[in-house]
Amino acid sequence: MQHHNTIERINLLFKIFSDPTRLKIIDLLVDGEYCVQDICQKLTLQQSTVSHQLRLLRQKNVVKDRREGKHVFYKLKDHHVKKIYEMARDHVLEC
Repeated sequence: MQHHNTIERINLLFKIFSDPTRLKIIDLLVDGEYCVQDICQKLTLQQSTVSHQLRLLRQKNVVKDRREGKHVFYKLKDHHVKKIYEMARDHVLEC
């Protein structure tokens, strides 16, 4: 039964990567840590859109955040997320 649970968790992780806006955010965060305002500016997205997607990414353990005064900074949770994204990007670029 644990195998089924693992498959379901992998499925949920891949669903995170199925949204273009989330992928843009992940692509940006591959390079490092950014505050919400910088993400909005670099991706030309509304703050409400970015905040919503970051909340989903945080809930699914893809990003983590830290507060510094009024600013919240986000970065990828760990090297696995970066590796998954980079492997998918490399695969697409090779095809």
